[in-house]
Amino acid sequence: MHASRPSDPPFQRNALAPGILAAIALFLSPLVPEGIGATIVRFVVAILALIVAWFAVQAGQWWWTIVFVLVAVFWNPVFAVDVEYGVWAIAGVIGAVLFLAAGALIKTERNASDR
Repeated sequence: MHASRPSDPPFQRNALAPGILAAIALFLSPLVPEGIGATIVRFVVAILALIVAWFAVQAGQWWWTIVFVLVAVFWNPVFAVDVEYGVWAIAGVIGAVLFLAAGALIKTERNASDR
C-alpha cells in the first residue's frame, strides 16, 4: 500500500478500459469480414457490455446497467440478431459512443484501501 497523494482523485473509473476496448472493436467492426470475424466481434462486445453493466451496478448507476444489458443482448453471438449491414454500421457507432460515455461517467468512490 502506498500513501495517499493529494493528486489522487477521490473516485475511480472502472468501466473506462472495457469501454475503450469495446469502442475500438465497434469502430473496427466494419473492416472485419463476415463469418468467424464478426462472431468474435460479437463475443468481445457482448462480454465487455456485461462487464460495463457490472461496474454500473457496483457504482449504483442502474440506468447504465439496463443500457449495457440491452447492448449485450443485441450483440450476443449465441442468439444473433439478424439485421442488415447498414443497421450494424449505425449500431456500431452508437454502441461505441455509449461505451465511451459510460466509461467516462461510471465512477465509484475510492476506499482507503484503494489509495
